[in-house]
Amino acid sequence: MKNRLIVFLLPPLLLVLAGCTTSQGQVEVTRVIMEQVPVTVEVTRVVVQEVTKEVPVEVAVEVTRLVEVVATAVPTAEPTAEVTTLPTLEPTATTVVTGTFYTIQPGDTLATIAEQAGTMIAALQAANNMDNSSLLIAGQELLIPGVDGELPQVQPPEAITTPEEEPPPAVVALVTNLLPNPSFEGDWYFYLYNELQVPDGWQLATDEGPNNLENGAGGLFNRPEVRVVPAKDLPPAEHRLFIMDGNKTLKAFKGGAPTSFSIFTDVALPPGSYRMKISFVPDTVVEYDGGQKSYASDPLAAETRVIVDGGGTGWQGTTSGQRNVVTYDFTVDEARNVRLGAAFRNRYIMANNGWFLDDWSLTPLADAQ
Repeated sequence: MKNRLIVFLLPPLLLVLAGCTTSQGQVEVTRVIMEQVPVTVEVTRVVVQEVTKEVPVEVAVEVTRLVEVVATAVPTAEPTAEVTTLPTLEPTATTVVTGTFYTIQPGDTLATIAEQAGTMIAALQAANNMDNSSLLIAGQELLIPGVDGELPQVQPPEAITTPEEEPPPAVVALVTNLLPNPSFEGDWYFYLYNELQVPDGWQLATDEGPNNLENGAGGLFNRPEVRVVPAKDLPPAEHRLFIMDGNKTLKAFKGGAPTSFSIFTDVALPPGSYRMKISFVPDTVVEYDGGQKSYASDPLAAETRVIVDGGGTGWQGTTSGQRNVVTYDFTVDEARNVRLGAAFRNRYIMANNGWFLDDWSLTPLADAQ
């Protein structure tokens, strides 16, 4: 067996105490021998070394694809002063339209305005950037090209007379019109609503019940607006058509709905035979095409009848856009008040269901003949 060296390492303080004791006895002394003994020691060396390792990481990368394009070089002329300094174009007469402005009145059309201004419809459309579908709106200002100052006014019809239109004085003296305010030249009053202007001496009734007429629009009849219109409130081109006597006409109108109304008066008549005459222009418009009226062609679109008490004529169709005259002869057996007048109706829905009434008369049949 091999001898083993056992080394006890005692603290120096113990060694000192052991040497200084005064008591007798045996002292065991342990020698401390310092001897180098070769010892095999396994040492693990820790080495820190940077190691580069490729780790795949998904990163959004913007890639620009390079495409090889073969381009042919084209020689470019050196810029000159004429190229860099562009000439300024002077405005021409076609880019600046001169003229005067006209305020559109109710009933105006491009045709009537063009006739009044002495120009063409196409010139009005070009000056105002209009096309055939453009509508004229009352109160809108329209540029009239080539006109300086106010538009020339067409002379109203009452100031235009011809020998053919002037009745012989003897005939005027013989004809007696028994109707009050027959051409609606007098004053007027409001009836129930402020849109109903009724001529003095006359009464007005409106039908606002169901429209049960066959081939009609159904629904309800709508109350029309009624106006006593002087010539100055009408386009000059319409004076001859809508003013048949004097300086005023009675206008009734309603757009987009059927209408039915009557106007009448009570006249005291002695026994005798009489002729009632009513004149009117149905302003029944299907549509407005570029300010132009397209009148209804169906006679039933505008119907009328003469009223004499509870009778008179039956309903009859009329021709729109022109003057119509209806006469009715009747006899009174005894002196009495007779209700006289006419009724008007539009059974269809139109852009305008309008009427112009003027120049009515009631004459003894002997005078009328």
